[in-house]
Amino acid sequence: MKQLTHYDIENNQQEFPITIVCDAIRTPENIGMCFRISESFGVSKIYLHESSPSIENRIVKKTARNTIQQIPYENYGNFEQLILQLKQEGNIIVGIEITDESININDYDFTPHAKIVLLLGSERNGIENVNLVDATVAIPMYGRNSSMNVIHSLAIALYETTNQLNRKNLK
Repeated sequence: MKQLTHYDIENNQQEFPITIVCDAIRTPENIGMCFRISESFGVSKIYLHESSPSIENRIVKKTARNTIQQIPYENYGNFEQLILQLKQEGNIIVGIEITDESININDYDFTPHAKIVLLLGSERNGIENVNLVDATVAIPMYGRNSSMNVIHSLAIALYETTNQLNRKNLK
């Protein structure tokens, strides 16, 4: 067995109709990792709240590596206005959030939707107005802790979403 280097690997590059909205995420590492994981999963676009660290932030740049140049992004100021705009554009808004109505992410069917927004809440307060979303999904956890890092949640959600979309496309 031989461990492969970056030069040995050619990914099957694919873009999915998935947009990420970061709701006032404040940690530069999380913003950088959002770009990195989103690019890895073929996300179409990222929206960052104007109060989030800028992509010019040294830590954001270091964590994101070169993915900031590889994925489109926009800043926004008004959360409600952005969500309503994305809905008008035909997106379903899915919050990655634990609520009393959350669906286990393994049981949520992403495939009927032509355009998907995965909404990440802030590290401290979650999603600003959870009543604006069309659905919330929760990731099953089996330890004592009741939450995980926002970017770990994003990675799991992107894995599940892209797997479902790929299976649909193979049929």
